[in-house]
Amino acid sequence: DEEGVKVVGEASDGLDAIEKVGILLPNVVILDLTMPKMNGIEAAKAISTDYPSVKILIFSMHNNREYIINSVENGASGYLLKDTGKEELMRAIKVVSEGRKYFPPEISEVIIDELLAKTTVEVQDDKNRPIFQKITPKEKQILGMIVQGYNSREIADKLFLSIRTVDNHRANMMKKTQAKNTADLVKMAIG
Repeated sequence: DEEGVKVVGEASDGLDAIEKVGILLPNVVILDLTMPKMNGIEAAKAISTDYPSVKILIFSMHNNREYIINSVENGASGYLLKDTGKEELMRAIKVVSEGRKYFPPEISEVIIDELLAKTTVEVQDDKNRPIFQKITPKEKQILGMIVQGYNSREIADKLFLSIRTVDNHRANMMKKTQAKNTADLVKMAIG
C-alpha cells in the first residue's frame, strides 16, 4: 500500500528467491538471513553475481557482527533488523533502489569498526614487510647505489637524473619505511 513501491513477487526459500529474481528482475530484493535450502547470505552472493543491477536489502533478527559483515561482503546494499519500523524500512528501500547503501546507526557502527580493524591489521602487516616490497623499482635502484656508498650527485649522474629527483626518491623511501635517516635506510636494506 506504499506509493512508489510494488511487490512483484515472494519466495519461500533462498533458491526460490534466486529463481524469482531471474524471472522478475526487481529493483530491490529483501532477503531474510535464515531461509530454508539456502540462507540469505548465500542467496545475496548469487544474486549480486548473476544480477548486479538488483539491489539487496537484508532483513534479519541477527544483530551479529559476522552476519552483518558477511552480508555486505556478499553484495548487500543494506541491512535492517526485524524490529525496524515501517518508515525506516521504506526509507531503506528507496535509498537502496537509488544505488546507495543503507545501514542504520547500530549496523554502521559494526561495519566501521570492522573497516578500522582491517586497516590496523594492514598497517601492522606493512611494518613487517621487507623494505624491497615497499619501494618502487627506481627507488630500489637508487637504494642499491646508496648502499654501495654513492652520494646523491653521483647517483644523479649515473642514472641521468637531477639531484633533486634522487633526493625526492630518498625522502619517499624514508617515509615509506619510516627510516630515521639514510643510515637507518641502509641498515633496513642490508637486513
